[in-house]
Amino acid sequence: MKRLASAFTRGFDRFEGILGGLVFLAIVALMTAEMALRTGKGVGVPGALPMVQHLTLWLAFLGAALAATEGQLLSLATGQLLPEGWARRGAKLLASAVAVAATALLCQASLEFLLLEKDFGDEVAFGVPVWVALLVLPVSLGLITLRLGWMAGGWLGRAVSLGALAAAVALGRHPEVLEGAPMWPLLALLVAAMALGAPIFAILGGAAVILFLGDGVPMAAVPVETYRLATSPTLPAIPLFTLTGFLLAEGKASERLVAVFRAFFGWIPGGTAVVAAIVCAFFTVFTGGSGVTILALGGLLFHALSTDGYRERFSLGLLTASGSLGLLLPPALPLILYGIVAEVPIPDLFLGGVLPGLLLVTLIAGWGVREGLRTGAGRAAFKGRAAFAALWRAKWELLLPVFLVVAIFRGLATPVEASALAVVYALVVQCLVHRDLSPTRDLPRVLRQCTVLVGGVLIILCVAMGFTSYLVDAQIPSQLLAWVVEHVESPLMFLLLLNIFLLLVGCVMDIFSATVVVVPLIVPLGAAFGIDPIHLGILFIANLELGYLTPPVGLNLFLASYRFERPLLEVYRAALPMLAILGLGVLLITYVPWLTTGLAGLLR
Repeated sequence: MKRLASAFTRGFDRFEGILGGLVFLAIVALMTAEMALRTGKGVGVPGALPMVQHLTLWLAFLGAALAATEGQLLSLATGQLLPEGWARRGAKLLASAVAVAATALLCQASLEFLLLEKDFGDEVAFGVPVWVALLVLPVSLGLITLRLGWMAGGWLGRAVSLGALAAAVALGRHPEVLEGAPMWPLLALLVAAMALGAPIFAILGGAAVILFLGDGVPMAAVPVETYRLATSPTLPAIPLFTLTGFLLAEGKASERLVAVFRAFFGWIPGGTAVVAAIVCAFFTVFTGGSGVTILALGGLLFHALSTDGYRERFSLGLLTASGSLGLLLPPALPLILYGIVAEVPIPDLFLGGVLPGLLLVTLIAGWGVREGLRTGAGRAAFKGRAAFAALWRAKWELLLPVFLVVAIFRGLATPVEASALAVVYALVVQCLVHRDLSPTRDLPRVLRQCTVLVGGVLIILCVAMGFTSYLVDAQIPSQLLAWVVEHVESPLMFLLLLNIFLLLVGCVMDIFSATVVVVPLIVPLGAAFGIDPIHLGILFIANLELGYLTPPVGLNLFLASYRFERPLLEVYRAALPMLAILGLGVLLITYVPWLTTGLAGLLR
């Protein structure tokens, strides 16, 4: 019986992975066909965009269910700071129980929303009812609930999680018990669980549900907002650009890029360090702040730095910082998401991020030059023939960002269509031109890995919209605006306080959920102080990029500790100089607005 259950679990898990990969490919195919037909005949595929939007919803929640299976739902890593033994086991017990209860509430809320939508009888496209598309919400959230409970830690953890599940079901049936009751004890419990390692999506979604119930609003209000974001016309660009980054990282693109940049820059002091910063920035443009850069390129670049004689602490700090370089360079995913949430033109954000992004890369590369001069790390003589041979081998990877930027700014493709083209481009280059990836052996694995990562990110964005909706309904942004205007007079002081606030946010939240939750709060503040919307957006992302490096819980710190097998305290010490350098860069971006607005002004 046990063997049969295990076989069923493996088979179902494989089915989920295959389904997620097919959804990915369907999105790419629809958007590519839409662009091709619109360009050639002036009319695209009827119903393509709404179908792609709902397929993105499926991708988000299928991926989240897979991420739960593999224990890769995004969470704060602060639970790892607890000592081994009863303290860590108790923390896991509490975090799992709260996560199970919160996810069960979200599952019930999504089921309520589905039943309401079924009564309306709307269609997506091609005769597919909206309620059918919404089935993925309760099914995936139900699977996540069960998987979180099963992985709670032994039979005691499963028993406690079962009790939490029963309590959540009872609350869902009798939500009136929370109406008018004080919410702070439950919110405090959620915050404690998040600090101890509960998945971030469960905490944000659970907080939204209980806050709405406390005000007497049906908990279906949360999945309504989830649905609104997931079906945003621009959101599909995030998973598609992420897939592009995965395809490049899984092939040998990194080796070709390292070779070409070393050939051209290896002769200068700190040349290998400069190369590491540039290559990491290139990959992070497509993968976002997801950690793929550190995990995929860390081994190759750390070995290259060590071989050329760089100090271990410097190499560790450099790669930890470089894992988030590139977030300001087009077409980086945070720029796209910020444009969606703040309703700012995404091409304008692309232009605004170029100079600040190059500034941060230059600062890190400059520190690498200093290290090369100080230690006399290895340098390679420039050889023209070898350099241009390496350039020729890497030409397809180097042309990709140019191809995308031209397509977007010439009006040939929307950001979503450009992201689909990027996937097709990467597939052709990696599978057919270089043949680094096998379409039958490697592509299914890459699609599954990317589905897991995308699901872990998108589910946070989707449920965070419910929390943001409550903040707006409670008039938190307007109250915050009134308080700040009353107590802060100078725009310069406002920008300084904003930097401090965003740095703290970046310490405890990933850049995607922070964008959905925090941006609606700061946009009216920026407008009140006359801050250019593009400048505010670039400033926001630059601070969140800095947050990845900020102890004690910056995400890059934990990823570097895992990837390079070094203690966290050692990673902290190695990253501090980089934190100071990037902090200087953020101050320059803050108080020199021309860096964000100048390029757009020159091109107008």
